Amino acid sequence: MDQATSADPAVQRQLDRLWALSPGADILGLERITALLDRLGNPERALPPVLHVAGTNGKGSTCAFLRAAIEAAGLQTHVYTSPHLVRFNERIRLAGTLIDDAPLAELLGEVLDIGADIGASFFEVTTAVAFLAFSRTPADACVVEVGLGGRLDATNVVAAPLVCGIAQLGIDHQAFLGDRIEQIAAEKAGIAKPGVPLVTLHYPARIANRIGQAARAAGAPWIARDGGWNASASGGKLHYQDAAGALDLPLPRLPGAHQAVNAALAVAMLRHQRTLAIPPPALRAAMGWAEWPARLQRLTGGSLVALLPDDTELWLDGGHNPAAARAIAHFFRHRLAPGRRFHILLGMLANKDLPGFLEPFAGSKAVIHPIAVSGHAAHAPDAIAAAAAALGLAVGAAGNPEAALRAIAAEADGPVTILIGGSLYLAGEALALNGTPPG
Repeated sequence: MDQATSADPAVQRQLDRLWALSPGADILGLERITALLDRLGNPERALPPVLHVAGTNGKGSTCAFLRAAIEAAGLQTHVYTSPHLVRFNERIRLAGTLIDDAPLAELLGEVLDIGADIGASFFEVTTAVAFLAFSRTPADACVVEVGLGGRLDATNVVAAPLVCGIAQLGIDHQAFLGDRIEQIAAEKAGIAKPGVPLVTLHYPARIANRIGQAARAAGAPWIARDGGWNASASGGKLHYQDAAGALDLPLPRLPGAHQAVNAALAVAMLRHQRTLAIPPPALRAAMGWAEWPARLQRLTGGSLVALLPDDTELWLDGGHNPAAARAIAHFFRHRLAPGRRFHILLGMLANKDLPGFLEPFAGSKAVIHPIAVSGHAAHAPDAIAAAAAALGLAVGAAGNPEAALRAIAAEADGPVTILIGGSLYLAGEALALNGTPPG
């Protein structure tokens, strides 16, 4: 379950109330959020045009590209994403700026006062707060990331979004979405709405069939990659094509080949709506403007970086499932120079597939440093060490991020690359320790 603390006393008082009133676990269903929003005057009906994004991996990055393109076009957009990394405020961006503590505390109080008896979850209350804030602040658009699944996610109360998108699909959150990829696809495609374009990537037939069924049942035009649009990365460019024509865009500044796919999905979503005017120059600018912390983010300054030799590269990624691990492993496999030492500080929640995450690194010379994830039910360092050893991976100093980094620095006898990864919560802890929270 998401957790949050705040340095602002007024916000913390409301977060304490939220902990006391919420059921203490993630729950799916639209009954509570619907009742809560109804008491608030249905702010979800007064939002600027909504771009709704689901997916297992990449949906947050897709939202970042959408925001960048909309803002590059001279428009303003609200953004709702989860989880936060360091500050709760990161979840709610009002017309381009993270929500301030004072209005956040007031909105949390308003929602909790009116819905104390509903038993809404942490995420449902947060969603209501975001929608209330968005309905009261002028903007040209709303970018909304699905929290969990799609069909029964609290964000799915938006009845008529401008366009919907589905990013990469994979196995995650099995307790809520099922352990078969077809089930997960059906849940994600549950965001489809009548007459609203549903823009997706290309998926294997068994997954595509379930998405197609959901789109047809909802009456949503389904626009899939390799059907209604296409994209490829070559020659240092992202080549995009759809019925309206072709675009040659710069490759995204965000590291990793997978970001070209996320960027292309964002472009396709914007090209298949007719309300927001997003010209090609704005799409080109978005490739360099988009920022999304803790996704192959290189830390170039801060307290943790200061612990390391000058020639060290320190990276951060919150990916926590096998599909994310494959993208991360691919990135470093092509980046690391021969002979350069590679260390992974790995912490993972207990409900995540530890062997599945480690498997893409098998056969490499990566050294795994087991890290405890503070304040969460997580795989024990001993379990991480055993899983790494079972795959033939070397195991290094365990403990907390600072202790592990100090141990690596003390033993370094040449250039070193370090990744802190396996959990967005660990990524948030690292950003806080480094003194570089998202802005």
